[in-house]
Parts: sequence; C-alpha cells; structure tokens
Amino acid sequence: MSSSLRTAFILQIHKNPEQVNKFIEQLIYGDQADVYIHIDQKSKEELNGKIRTGPNVTILNRSLDCEWGDISQVDTTLLLLREVLATKKKYDFVCLRSGQDLLINGGFKEYLKEQQKNIFLNFRKMERNELGLMRINWPKITRKRYTSANPIRIYRRMLLSLYRKGINIIPNKNKWPREFSFYKGSQWFTIPHDVASYIIEFLEGNEWYYHYFKNTLVPDESFFHTLIMNSPYNQNVINNNLYVLKWGETLSDRNSPQDLSIEDIPMLESSEQFFARKFDETKDPLVVQYITGKVVLGCSCSEKEDLLDVRKI
Repeated sequence: MSSSLRTAFILQIHKNPEQVNKFIEQLIYGDQADVYIHIDQKSKEELNGKIRTGPNVTILNRSLDCEWGDISQVDTTLLLLREVLATKKKYDFVCLRSGQDLLINGGFKEYLKEQQKNIFLNFRKMERNELGLMRINWPKITRKRYTSANPIRIYRRMLLSLYRKGINIIPNKNKWPREFSFYKGSQWFTIPHDVASYIIEFLEGNEWYYHYFKNTLVPDESFFHTLIMNSPYNQNVINNNLYVLKWGETLSDRNSPQDLSIEDIPMLESSEQFFARKFDETKDPLVVQYITGKVVLGCSCSEKEDLLDVRKI
C-alpha cells in the first residue's frame, strides 16, 4: 500500500448540483482523491455546466438512463469502473458513492491506509425464498419503482409467491454455474484497485455472467456482491459499506433510505462510519451546511452550535 494513498471516487448523480459540488470538495480536500462522475441521462441537460470541474474531477461524456431495479444501474457502475481503469492511474481504492451522500467524519484516507487489501461491502447470502429475484425473467415493466399498491407490485408479489411454491412461469433461462452462490446487499462499495480490474477482466472473459443478470430484479444489489463473494478475493470482504442510513417505515418507503435532516445530527455525530445518505439540500439545507462545514472547513464549535440551535426555532 502506497504511503501517498489515492482513491478514485465514482459518483452516480442526478440532481442538486450545488450539493454535489460540496461533496466533491469534501472528497478532493487535501488532494487525496480524484472524482469520476456519471450524470443520469434524464438530468444531463439540467445539470450541464453546473458541476465543478478541475484536475481532480472527470465528468463522463457518456450518460446512461439509470432506472431503479434495472440493469442500467449496473451498466452505469461498470462505465465508471472502466473510465477509472482506462486512465492507467494506480489508485489504491475505488469507492462507489451517489450524489446524495456526504462525508460525515474525517480521517477516511488514514483509515484506508490501515486496511491494505480489504473490500468494504454490505452482503449476505441469499435465501432460497429470495432467489426469485434472480431465477425469474422479469419483464421491463416490472423493473420499476412503484411506491403505492400498484398492480405491478401485486404482480411481482404473485410471481415471487409462486416461485416459493416451486412454480416459475417465466424462468431466467440464462446459464448459471451450480458452484456460484448468490449474494446481495446495498450497491455502494469501496474496493481495492486490483479488485476493480478483476471485475472487468472477469466480465470480459465470462459473458454469461452479465447476461444472467440482464433481466433480474434490482441487480445492482447483487451483481457485484455475487461476483466478489465467488472470487479469490472473498476472504478480504468486510461486511460494512461505511455508511449511515435511516430507513423508511411505511409501505411506500420501508425499503428506501430516507432524507436526513438537522434532527439527525446527534445520530450522525455518534456514528463511527465515514459516509451517510441521503441528503437533499432542497428539503433541509442546514444539515448539508453543518456536515460540510464540520468535515471540510472545520468550523468552530460556536458555529456548529448556532446551526444546531436552528432546530429550536
């Protein structure tokens, strides 16, 4: 591990350019990282020219239309990984993050120096009753986010229920080796550079792998986890993606991280994780101001107290 460790942060963004710029400033502070950015095709025109540029920031020319639950999420990550590898720069780590994240604690570079070849990824082995996500060939219309009791959600539930009973009416007929187990977790990861290289090399030599996932449901939560956990690197995986998240509790949002607010500062302050999501400065600019001031600019205790006092207004 180099004493001058350098990280490549790969970001998937789609809104709030000023907030994204604050996150970029956190990441490149002290000249310890480079940032590679993919802008969702749906937001390309809106965000054009609004993301900060510089020697440490690369905005990809190509934009994909990223959709929830779809292989396009995986495609975007692969596009970013290939961009990093094409530079031929020898990074120590590659770190996948979204534009709605912020760094909530300092010392990330120093922490990674101590980790050598470790991989940071949330994962668990998929149970038999979950494998319908992989074993069913999900039509495009079913791979969308529906936050209400939409008929498509009911249809998805029906397909999964039938699968658990041993009935698969639209099976995934692509090749899958028996010795490969399925894993899943949050899509965000921090991986050593050689693992990023391994991922791309494996996919180039094993086209069956990508094809199998092409019509699965929410593949971004299993594609990289399954590949890494079935690789020679699986002993290096730490089951932690270094995030703080606040999960929803209702039918519409229970599987989604919720926007953090100034009320969540005590939770963030007590966390030993380095990142948190999601932030949205159009909903609560104060928490974004507080966190970015604390981690990058090192604002004084009185300034932080002033921000916290806003909660009492």
